[in-house]
Amino acid sequence: MHDSAPIRLATRRSPLALWQANWVADQLLQQGHRTELVLLTSRGDTDQAPIDGTRGVGFFTKRIQQALVEGEADVAVHSLKDLPTDPDERFALAAIPPRAAVGDCLISGSDHTLADLPNGSVIGTGSRRRAAQLLHMRSDLQVRPIRGNVQSRLEKLASGEFDAIILAEAGLSRLEMTQHVTERLTLEQMLPAPGQGALGIETRADNPIVTSVLASLDDRETRACVTAERTLLSHLSGGCLAPIAALATVAGDQLTLRALVLSTDGKTRLEHSAIGAIDQPNELAVEVGNQLLSQGAEPLIKEAR
Repeated sequence: MHDSAPIRLATRRSPLALWQANWVADQLLQQGHRTELVLLTSRGDTDQAPIDGTRGVGFFTKRIQQALVEGEADVAVHSLKDLPTDPDERFALAAIPPRAAVGDCLISGSDHTLADLPNGSVIGTGSRRRAAQLLHMRSDLQVRPIRGNVQSRLEKLASGEFDAIILAEAGLSRLEMTQHVTERLTLEQMLPAPGQGALGIETRADNPIVTSVLASLDDRETRACVTAERTLLSHLSGGCLAPIAALATVAGDQLTLRALVLSTDGKTRLEHSAIGAIDQPNELAVEVGNQLLSQGAEPLIKEAR
């Protein structure tokens, strides 16, 4: 990239992905940097079959990362929870901006809350983490896979295909669609996915100029939290498919990490939390992960593959 050239931001074409990329573009523009969007289509955008162990990792991110490798773009903008935790020396996670809402929301076609849904109600979610936590609370529910962007999922709900669906509050808020929310689920009801609500802004590791430009968008507390969550996921070898939930929070210079591992049917639920230093998120994650493994997390994770 030359000083006179715009910074090229690679993004998927979904409304939420475009919102995220435009947000990054606006932040850079405020610093005097011109940008242009490079619109791409990932495998996850075209393949609408349920995600399983053969097609989950990097489903939404590989095409965007490929644009960096091949010189089509200078920056990749991801939903951080979609980004694989396996290290890749070709890339640098240059910025993790302040996190949006971390929770999940129930959207019901009949305005029923989760507790009020009739027995046997059909709930749509593309996440085994959400499905397992739903079944842990309400084993009578029928949890079925749903794919597509926020708008298409709402259309499937409106058509009667589902009685309710679960969506992340961050996406609904960014798209100004929170009017559809029936109930904001508490963290006791539904702990989020590692990295949920955060953006991951990635560059090539050999591009120090752009990496330096993006550094101003990084938020120390958010990075510490999501680093702990993602390190836990990696330590458990969970990938994006296993029913693993985690949330780290900051208070002063302390970091608290709470995590769950569930069986896919929700019948078994393991939990552990611990407190560590904000500048040692990896050590805290390993501590929590080891405790979950000692409780029997490994077979539950293998079951989900």
